[in-house]
Amino acid sequence: MEISIGTMVLVPAIAVAAPLLVRAIGKWVAIPLVVFEIVLGLLLGPALLGWIVPDDFMTLLADFGLAMLFFLAGNEIDFRAIRGRPLSRAAIGWIISLAAGIGLATLLAADLPAAAFIGIALTSTALGTIMPVLRDSGDLGTPFGIAVIALGAIGEFGPLLAISLFLSGRSPLLAAVVLLSFAVIAGIAIWLAAKGVGKRMHRVITATLHTSGQFAVRLVIFVLLALVALSIVLDLDMLLGAFTAGVLYRLLLSGAPERDVEVVETKLEAVGYGFLVPVFFINTGVAFDLESLFADVRTTVLLPIFLVLLLVVRGLPSLLAAPKGSSRRDLVATALFGATGLPIIVAVTAIGVDNGDLPSGTAAALVGAGMLSVLLFPLIALAIRKGRSDDPARASADDPFAPIEG
Repeated sequence: MEISIGTMVLVPAIAVAAPLLVRAIGKWVAIPLVVFEIVLGLLLGPALLGWIVPDDFMTLLADFGLAMLFFLAGNEIDFRAIRGRPLSRAAIGWIISLAAGIGLATLLAADLPAAAFIGIALTSTALGTIMPVLRDSGDLGTPFGIAVIALGAIGEFGPLLAISLFLSGRSPLLAAVVLLSFAVIAGIAIWLAAKGVGKRMHRVITATLHTSGQFAVRLVIFVLLALVALSIVLDLDMLLGAFTAGVLYRLLLSGAPERDVEVVETKLEAVGYGFLVPVFFINTGVAFDLESLFADVRTTVLLPIFLVLLLVVRGLPSLLAAPKGSSRRDLVATALFGATGLPIIVAVTAIGVDNGDLPSGTAAALVGAGMLSVLLFPLIALAIRKGRSDDPARASADDPFAPIEG
């Protein structure tokens, strides 16, 4: 395995510099951390300065980082909070997004396989990316935050199912059978965890929480890699296994002492957001094909088109999940958060390029649109929500985004 010494030093240097830049620039504008990681990776990568040379080791770590991002997303979803109206409406919205995405993509793509890749990429919502933004803004437990989390849960799980069904290279019937097999195995594990099998582990977790044993962290790695391996064996996308592992591990921890759960969550976030996840986003910038994006004017024009399509295909149907009585400001913010997508766009386009079904320029335009969505949409959404008036009477009289009655 090739390992570049420069890459070994510069990648963690970017990971260290990114939060410092967020803190410095945050005094004026709140830019998501991942934007700096991607932009710095692009700047130091082959597309511009060429100081970072992609190697096998970095690619492997980036794959683990992507898997960890989806694990953390699955682990952070509280299905008790989003069940019912938020989840069902988000699911209906995603189905509309899928139909609209593939329909509109057929107008842009030269063939149906390329349209399928584009359409599925446009239906994603980056839950793992927007969750920290919601947490930092204090919106995580609000009705607005719950609606956005439901959108993110469906916006990550739905595309993963679509990838497994339509982009696996199998016939849809065989793909459905394989997917059902995975669902049965994962479902049994989740059912056992929900029944309390995991409670037997709580004493071990507590006993090793502050020792070199670190049973909880080791269990996370095992559950994550086991379900990723199962996905690979069944020739499904590995992110499906990673996401399911996060859901499973959350159930395994249910019933454990609250203080222990908080400590375990802190350790997982340290491993994920402190180490593996930044490598994925930095590698996204390093591997970005800037040359293909600007090689043809028609390809370059696709970038703003895809950015608008994210709003149309994913943002507008996301409004179905907005809480009842949402203000117009909250509706706009919901659409913007719902249209924020990047990790699945990266994964889908990589599959399409590897299979020869998606031109590299089109893939670069899609990833570029995903990068811009991460940069712009949460920023604009938070700015719109902060502009709300706390006085309902004044909001109705003076604010064009006043609450909608009913």
